[in-house]
Amino acid sequence: MADRITRRRSLGLLGASLAWPAVADDAALLRELRAGGALLMRHTQTMPGVGDPPGWRLGECATQRNLDERGIAHAQRIGRWFEQQRLAVHTVRHSPWCRARDTAQLAFGRGEQWGALANIFEDRSGADRQAAAVHAFVRAMRPGGLAVLVSHGVTISHIVGGGVGLATGESVLVRAGAPAAAPLRVLGRLVVP
Repeated sequence: MADRITRRRSLGLLGASLAWPAVADDAALLRELRAGGALLMRHTQTMPGVGDPPGWRLGECATQRNLDERGIAHAQRIGRWFEQQRLAVHTVRHSPWCRARDTAQLAFGRGEQWGALANIFEDRSGADRQAAAVHAFVRAMRPGGLAVLVSHGVTISHIVGGGVGLATGESVLVRAGAPAAAPLRVLGRLVVP
């Protein structure tokens, strides 16, 4: 199966507030990736379940829902795809959850834990503050820089401000909007099978 990247127009994937760019080919999104931005990536496949098991603890991976064999292999394929495309990733940050950390480590061999990418599935009390921190980070990025921010589906949807529905391991490429206070611009969706 050939690797592919895709751009899609708004078809209920992002909701009415965000429209996908009109260009719909792999080469166009690859050019956008080379031009830089922040790639908001959902962690790869985990053990079955929703949320984390009862009694889970953030500092103890054994108590959380973690990557399964498919998720481990997928994260490694994502890393190989970035190498094959010769995409220089300047920054890798991840949620404090083990599944996000492991996705970053397996794909890129590194990652910095960042609370702004934390899972808001069970507690949304800090969600707006987290989204504001990510927006500020994206606005402050140097032109041409590419950052990968590994998080959770619900968190990414909140950050981007629409009904983004990412499958595990999928990403959306964003850049700062203009003017500075504008929402992030979604440039496309990256799917590495």
